[in-house]
Amino acid sequence: MESELGFLVSVLIICADITAAVLGIEAEIAQSKQPQHHHQQHSRHSGCRRNPSPGAFAEGAAAMVLIGIVHVIANVLGGCTYIRSKQDFNRATANKILAVAFLVLSWILFIASYSTLMLGTLANSGSNRFCSLPHRWLFLIGGILCVGHGLVTSAYYVSAIAANKEDKENVQQENSANRSRA
Repeated sequence: MESELGFLVSVLIICADITAAVLGIEAEIAQSKQPQHHHQQHSRHSGCRRNPSPGAFAEGAAAMVLIGIVHVIANVLGGCTYIRSKQDFNRATANKILAVAFLVLSWILFIASYSTLMLGTLANSGSNRFCSLPHRWLFLIGGILCVGHGLVTSAYYVSAIAANKEDKENVQQENSANRSRA
């Protein structure tokens, strides 16, 4: 039952991140379809050379929310996997080392994908304050990073669950060895 739940959570993580990626790519398409201001109109309007796309804004915001939810859920369900010292590292199982490595990669990809999606979303917010933000390819890059985040986060979840299971088995073995000595 536990392995079936782990598989289901992994598939849901990947599917949700792929959905976030599709939303990011659709936001890029919506943004590119938005007509641009011509140079003559630039002097008469607010200062932006382009029109913000409400569709790109909504899809970018939805992608940000989705990847945030996935990241929180995976980290909560995966548990807190850490290595405190060199001695812990020397005693750590392969699954625990992988879990820590995937956790770090997961956070890096989360920050990168969330940031690019946020910049693309803010550039399409309609506010003159964000008019100078770069807007080319941000949603596409954020969407691609979402796929990478999904794969790495799923790998983190699987390795964290395996490491937790190994830790529980090791504790039980140590307890039974201590009882037999006493």
